[in-house]
Amino acid sequence: MELYLHIKPPDVAVFHKMAFQNKGMICFSRTRKELHSEISAISRKLDARNRIEKFGAVGVFWTPSHFIKQEKVMMLVYRPIRQRTQRLLLSFLLIAAWETGSSQVHYSLSEEAKHGTFVGRIAQDLGLELAELVPRLFRVASKGRGDLLEVNLQNGILFVNSRIDREELCGRSEECSIHLEVIVDRPLQVFHVEVEVKDVNDNPPVFSVSEQKLSIYESRPLDSRFPLEGASDADIGENAMLTYRLSPNDFFTLDIINKKDKGKFPVLVLRKLLDREENPQLQLLLTATDGGKPELMGFVTLLILVLDANDNAPLFDRSVYEVKMYENSANQTLVIWLNASDVDEGINKEIIYSFSSLVPPSTRRKFLMNESTGEIRVNDPIDFEDSNTYEIHVDVTDKGNPPMVGHCTVLLEILDENDNSPEVVVTSLALPVREDAQVGTVIALISVSDRDSGANGQVTCSLTPHVPFKLVSTFKNYYSLVLDSTLDRESLENYEVVVTARDGGSPSLSATASVSVEVADVNDNAPAFAQPEYTVFVKENNPPGCHIFTVSARDADAQENALVSYSLVERRVGERALSSYVSVHAESGKVYALQPLDHEELELLQFQVSARDAGVPPLGSNVTLQVFVLDENDNAPALLLPGPGGGAGALSQRVARSVGAGHVVAKVRAVDADSGYNAWLSYELQPAASGARSPFRVGLYTGEISTTRALDEADAPRQRLLVLVKDHGEPALTATATVLLSLEDSGQAPKASSRASTGAAGAEAALVDVNVYLIIAICAVSSLLVLTLLLYAALRCSAPPSEGACGPGKPTLVCSSAVGSWSYSQQRRQRVCSGEGPPKADLMAFSPSLTPCPLPDVEVEEQSTGGNHSSKVGYCFSIFIFCFNV
Repeated sequence: MELYLHIKPPDVAVFHKMAFQNKGMICFSRTRKELHSEISAISRKLDARNRIEKFGAVGVFWTPSHFIKQEKVMMLVYRPIRQRTQRLLLSFLLIAAWETGSSQVHYSLSEEAKHGTFVGRIAQDLGLELAELVPRLFRVASKGRGDLLEVNLQNGILFVNSRIDREELCGRSEECSIHLEVIVDRPLQVFHVEVEVKDVNDNPPVFSVSEQKLSIYESRPLDSRFPLEGASDADIGENAMLTYRLSPNDFFTLDIINKKDKGKFPVLVLRKLLDREENPQLQLLLTATDGGKPELMGFVTLLILVLDANDNAPLFDRSVYEVKMYENSANQTLVIWLNASDVDEGINKEIIYSFSSLVPPSTRRKFLMNESTGEIRVNDPIDFEDSNTYEIHVDVTDKGNPPMVGHCTVLLEILDENDNSPEVVVTSLALPVREDAQVGTVIALISVSDRDSGANGQVTCSLTPHVPFKLVSTFKNYYSLVLDSTLDRESLENYEVVVTARDGGSPSLSATASVSVEVADVNDNAPAFAQPEYTVFVKENNPPGCHIFTVSARDADAQENALVSYSLVERRVGERALSSYVSVHAESGKVYALQPLDHEELELLQFQVSARDAGVPPLGSNVTLQVFVLDENDNAPALLLPGPGGGAGALSQRVARSVGAGHVVAKVRAVDADSGYNAWLSYELQPAASGARSPFRVGLYTGEISTTRALDEADAPRQRLLVLVKDHGEPALTATATVLLSLEDSGQAPKASSRASTGAAGAEAALVDVNVYLIIAICAVSSLLVLTLLLYAALRCSAPPSEGACGPGKPTLVCSSAVGSWSYSQQRRQRVCSGEGPPKADLMAFSPSLTPCPLPDVEVEEQSTGGNHSSKVGYCFSIFIFCFNV
């Protein structure tokens, strides 16, 4: 007979199947309790020890209860054996039982269970017989848990011995267990028993304080949020899930903030504005409820202290006080004792009394105000004839931030004791008065009064003579000061108008009142320039952004109507916009050249500058600027050599040795892109490097190379001449031409042209003639210039101071030139052409800077390599230009 027991590795300590064969019977067990009882019954029935063969790797066990929880599959095999073999196997099983790991029994109970509460049949669950508990010294040990649980050795039941508080044992841990070690001897066995302590809702939510105080200013806006300290619950799970509720009120609602892993936090939200004067403090109740069954609650009182904001002005007990007193009362006489109060608290409640800004200085002199007590006392003699009533405006100001002010009016009636002069009260209505105001516009209201009666109380009013105003009676003793004629602020800005009131007494008494009428400006004047046109001279190659002139316009208006801004009147200059050449500063009127100007490209730049004021609508005017670009010596002479395009190189010429003295053998041609003296070229022959005297010379202004003597055999067959071409600018610019002359015998030399042979004879004479004519021309121009200046000075001295026929004003000329201190308005470059070569700049012409006159225009033809262009120049006197062909 054999017993087979197959055990799978369960986690829940329950065998899935137990099969055994005993006289044809098969039993199935599915619970631990049934398993224990069946194994014990089988053991007793067979009356033999079990023989266990190990097929796994965990170990061999003796007691059937060890099959409660294992890690691998075991097979239990039973066979009848002999007594001797049984003892040997029993010893082996005792040793194996000591060395094997222990199994575990799991119980659970709720915390706060009463003493004696049943936990479990621990002896039966561990497979121990009740009768052997005492002999085997059954005992239970717990680590640091004291005697919370105890075992009844009579029935093997584990029960609660003392109060178990889960929060005390495990705090807020999700899992809480009491681990017990059950020990029995003979043989020694150790069992592990785990008792899970389940949480019950035995802890209500608890706030850290019984009362939370919040100080909130009454000025806080709606939807302001105020975090509150939440409650804590020592339980766990649903028992610790808290909800909050706020007691009903008109001012606050409760908002809950869910923070991840940190629970819920209550927040107060302001839904109605607070008023400390109505509710200085609020007492609310915040309730926290957990999720247990039954629900437990915790409470905290929210004491909200409404802090004062200075939102209440001090108040007098009356808004108007009426007081009567006789005139001529002595100084320090009490007029009235004012009383005001402020419902705020603290410094917001402290008040100061003072006269309002509406109180005129005359009234301030007559009365004194005690700023602490509110007493008003007489400080100056009170005269009924000066005023029979006083309207004293009093302010009471608290010391809050910002301070708030209360107002009251003290109407003081002065009882008459004597007669006196009339009174005049002027109330301004519309000041200042616009200068374009219509006739009949009301300026001020005037009232007159006299405390007397009869003829002495009848008052008539008059106005200062010779003013553009008049008085119009509107009602008894009421007048209107109205505009009687047009105003002009530029003529007179302010009028002091005196109103005189005179009674009918004898002798009559009078009173006057002065009204200062200020005339407000209207934008009725456009900005005006001193001259309609300005002439400016600027040297070429100016640095970009340099200041070349300043325009200025004056506006007779005032304030923004006189605020002048300047701008360019845009136009095209050739293919480019004017704004690419010059700019004007909008505020200062300074004109700047935006780029270097080139006299060779642009001699005259004429444009307009607009000046506009800031009035509404804006007014403006224009001024013309003529910018003459003065030439500077910035172009070196350029050599014109024979060949395609006149490229750079040396001038080569063959010369017969038979030529005589003065024979022209070659000519150096050069041009200069500048004008005037800067383009007047001269030629010099550089001395040879060897120091030998050259048989050639060059014409000073012609560039013709001629012989100084007859050539002979001693002269080198190849002559290399360096001709220096220099202009007359400051500083002078130069260019060097290389002339290569090949001296050949008469038979080898080419036939010279007849013009060259005849020109050699007359070259010297021609040069002399040129110099003579040049001197004559310079003298004639100088004489004419002197005569012109003298005549112009005489005309200017004899001219009347008013504007003449030549224009509204004399243009301003700005000029600096290397030629001298002449002031000139134009500079023209004249091209002097020779019969054999391209044009050459030799002369320049000047015209004096005179005021333009409406005379017929004189056209001057200008020739250049690029073509012909003409310009019209009108002046009082024309300057003659002499041209010579060399």
